[in-house]
Amino acid sequence: MNRAREVTWNPLTGCTPISEGCEHCYARRMANRLRGRCGYPANDPFRVVVHQERIEEPLRWRRPKMVFVCSMGDLFHPDVSFEDITRIFDVMAAWRWPNKAAERRGEEEDLVDPGHTFQVLTKRPERIHEWLWWLGEHWPGESPININLQATETFGPNIWVGVTTENQRCAKKRIPVLLQVPAAVRFVSLEPLLGSMDQLDLTGIDWVIVGGERGPGARPMDVEWVRSVRDQCVAAGVPFFFKRWRDGSRLLDGQTWEQYPILVKKQQVTGHEPWF
Repeated sequence: MNRAREVTWNPLTGCTPISEGCEHCYARRMANRLRGRCGYPANDPFRVVVHQERIEEPLRWRRPKMVFVCSMGDLFHPDVSFEDITRIFDVMAAWRWPNKAAERRGEEEDLVDPGHTFQVLTKRPERIHEWLWWLGEHWPGESPININLQATETFGPNIWVGVTTENQRCAKKRIPVLLQVPAAVRFVSLEPLLGSMDQLDLTGIDWVIVGGERGPGARPMDVEWVRSVRDQCVAAGVPFFFKRWRDGSRLLDGQTWEQYPILVKKQQVTGHEPWF
């Protein structure tokens, strides 16, 4: 599969610990190194901050990209307002981008689809449902995200949503909530994998990622834990991506595992005015 260039987009930064996987958070370490720079507050660098000037960044990207959203925070953190969450989703859901001709003439046929795919990963999937209720009650129906939900009953085929489930307890809590999220692609990230996951129910899951912890104090990851997840994915027909061991190596039983979900052709959503 020819994959688009992989990039990160951080319209917000910052988070707070919520479970065992947060203990050695790489994003918190990075924020501390960037203290007082690049939008990270000097007095509390990992405080949740929405960077309004970054929200429309993807509208300027013309070549297809695989975009990891909020690598330095959690989009569904309770300190992020529903208004800001919606503005960010409206950018992701705007499947046709304005080019210069469209901006000059306002003609819908001049809009282009750049082919971006957005990956949203959260430890707080329950807040997605709270936001969806708010969205239906308080946000204009003609907004891109509402149009996609009405037309496709999903956020759109280019918006993937996943949860981090570092152990069996988190899996049992978060995956069932994820299954109720109207995402075209739902994925699970077992990173860092901190224990055996022999009871994964992968029904309705489209992709699984596994990775070990890195950095100071990194906790070990048993090879049998990884093999078990891989074998469950193979049995269920779910694409499996092994990211790395603690030392950064990527081989599992002598091979790399870089499977991705099958990318579906984007469904064109019609019947609305150009959004720009």
